[in-house]
Amino acid sequence: MVEHVVFDENDVKDNKVIAALSYLGLLVLVPLLAKKDSPFCQFHAKQGLVLLIAWVIIGAVAVIPFLGWIIGIIGSIFLFVCFIMGLVNALSGQAGELPLIGQYSSLFNL
Repeated sequence: MVEHVVFDENDVKDNKVIAALSYLGLLVLVPLLAKKDSPFCQFHAKQGLVLLIAWVIIGAVAVIPFLGWIIGIIGSIFLFVCFIMGLVNALSGQAGELPLIGQYSSLFNL
């Protein structure tokens, strides 16, 4: 289930582009470290960090012949959809959890 969180309007307006960096691989470090005072950026940074970790796991599984390849293809398609959803959410000023994996962002208390 996707949970939508409401943030301060000025925080969202000022930090949309920085929050969008959260979904671009290692660029997740920019909002994570540079915008510690922005709850909106931190929300998306944690979502992006979970997405990055999921990409690494899927990449590792995908090297296993046959079953790993299938899981890699399906997982990559799913993670690409999550990437698009997260990017669109950040740029539109919304904060919705990514499906299935977004719930794990609460594990990061950064």
